[in-house]
Amino acid sequence: MTASMTGFAAHSLTLDHASVSIDLRSVNQRFLELHFRLADEFRSLEPQLRDLINNRLARGKVECRVSLNLLPAATLDNGLNPAILERLSHWQADVLQRLPNSAPLSVNEVLRWPGAVQTATLSQDALNEAVLAGLHETLDELVESRLREGAKLKQHILDRLGAAEAQVASLQPLLPALAAAQRDRLAERLRDALGETGHERLAQEVALAAQKADVDEELSRLATHFSEVRRVLDQAGAIGKRLDFLMQELHREANTLGSKSVAVETSRVSLELKVLIEQMREQVQNIE
Repeated sequence: MTASMTGFAAHSLTLDHASVSIDLRSVNQRFLELHFRLADEFRSLEPQLRDLINNRLARGKVECRVSLNLLPAATLDNGLNPAILERLSHWQADVLQRLPNSAPLSVNEVLRWPGAVQTATLSQDALNEAVLAGLHETLDELVESRLREGAKLKQHILDRLGAAEAQVASLQPLLPALAAAQRDRLAERLRDALGETGHERLAQEVALAAQKADVDEELSRLATHFSEVRRVLDQAGAIGKRLDFLMQELHREANTLGSKSVAVETSRVSLELKVLIEQMREQVQNIE
């Protein structure tokens, strides 16, 4: 299924004395780029979290937030941590000795110092296990979110692709008549310039001009690229880069079609194709 690079998922876990919140946000990016905002208790988990995300996502700028909130019961009547207070006192005395004009720590700053308030015992192993399991679930939600968005992008591209195919199909039956009209116009101009004595030269010039104005090859390549876009859209995995390349090829063929145009009809189709291809390309930028 086609996946977008844009998505969001959030998951909350309630444990003894604490709750854990996990948020995953992803936006467009050429490659996979991961950013972590982790509570101090979970910083050591970053390599494992990174591996889990790498195994599920191929592209996108992903931000992973994991926060820890102590429940009221975790701090109730547990008092202050003497070891932390002694350490803060020692550090403060050292700082004031070196920098006499420094402001001493306030009570509020001491209470907010990590570990200063004794909490109920929280098993770090249990916390880590809960976070890793929670990330699995959050990743499932993020992937589903990206797939839902991807389905909308796919339909948008298919709608424009169908319109582009219709433009090419409308031009195909007109080509013989347009080519004949172009040859007649060119032959008449050359006869006026060369006269009847230039009959052989006239035939050569008409044949050369007809060859330069022939757009069958461009239309054939456009049809081939259209089919390839449909095939790639039905593939699983990361397809965005392949689709982006195909959009470049489609745009190049549409440009060539316009440059070789000898009739209003061909120019109109070339312009319509470029508009539709650009609309598809904008959506392709969002696909993983």
